[in-house]
Amino acid sequence: MNKTDALIIGAGPTGLFTAHQLKLIGLDCEVVDNLDKIGGQCIELYPDKPIYDIPAVPECTGEELTNNLINQLKPFDIKFHLSERVDEVKKEGNDWIVKTSKGTTFQTPNVIIAGGVGSFEPRKFPVKECEKFENQSVFYSIKDKKMFERKIVTIFGGGDSALDWAVELSKNSKVNLIHRRDDFRGAQATVDKVKHLAKEGKINLLTKFQMTSIKGEKNIESIDITSDDKQVKTLKTDYVLGFFGLIMQLGPIANWGLNIDKKTVEVDTEKFETNQKGIYAVGDICNYPGKLKLILSGFHEGALAARACFKLARPDEKYRFEFTTTSSNLLKRLGKKD
Repeated sequence: MNKTDALIIGAGPTGLFTAHQLKLIGLDCEVVDNLDKIGGQCIELYPDKPIYDIPAVPECTGEELTNNLINQLKPFDIKFHLSERVDEVKKEGNDWIVKTSKGTTFQTPNVIIAGGVGSFEPRKFPVKECEKFENQSVFYSIKDKKMFERKIVTIFGGGDSALDWAVELSKNSKVNLIHRRDDFRGAQATVDKVKHLAKEGKINLLTKFQMTSIKGEKNIESIDITSDDKQVKTLKTDYVLGFFGLIMQLGPIANWGLNIDKKTVEVDTEKFETNQKGIYAVGDICNYPGKLKLILSGFHEGALAARACFKLARPDEKYRFEFTTTSSNLLKRLGKKD
């Protein structure tokens, strides 16, 4: 039995920062993640994707953000349980008993769900022939952008991932960007950037088209795309990338008695507590009026949830807010001198 002040489910950016906040106020915590590495979706799906909305960091990749968060945790001794899925959560007295797929058991008054959107898999192309090229020349995420340098890359999608990668890869590759609509779902600044690059001839932008066939033996030779008015174009390409979003599966969390709506968990905005006392949800998995699915928002949610944990973990103590710039106790926990 592993006894701890708080158990965090999810080792993505939000989970990592929440762990930092717990340790900063003197609480112990352990982290469980179904993946075999720290970083969550950020490292699993988008390690090379540029991120632009971290305060005071003009640009970083998912891998860089993860590494910085891990470095931030170095002053603390936090135990990670990777490749373990949380299967069971049940109440026992004032604590929660949590069991994982490997039989690891935790006893804790606080459980913080920071598991992104649960388990996930990418939405794929409906063209069946794409299957034989998957993970060779057809991809739904990018783990090493160098493989696309000086190649012809055809990107499908109209959201942030498709737009961001079109901009990034156009620096060293010939890029076709295909979207089934004229309107894009991404950030307006990125949409404007894509249209600017299209005017300069650095991106071949085609809207109201969808892939209808893919040709080649071991490698892709060309694809056919068809417009809404049945116009067919054949494009030579070396790689095809599809960014159509993820299919979300909550998994065992759906059976924990939480207030779930549209595969997200309803929380309050004071403590980010669910309808179950001592269970919190932060990051993309939680929902409340005005929710923004930003890493920045997850950091805010994790900080408040961490402080709410103090009352259940230390019922006989009063939490006193302190600034890290002035508190000698906090500085000591960070391994700094006054």
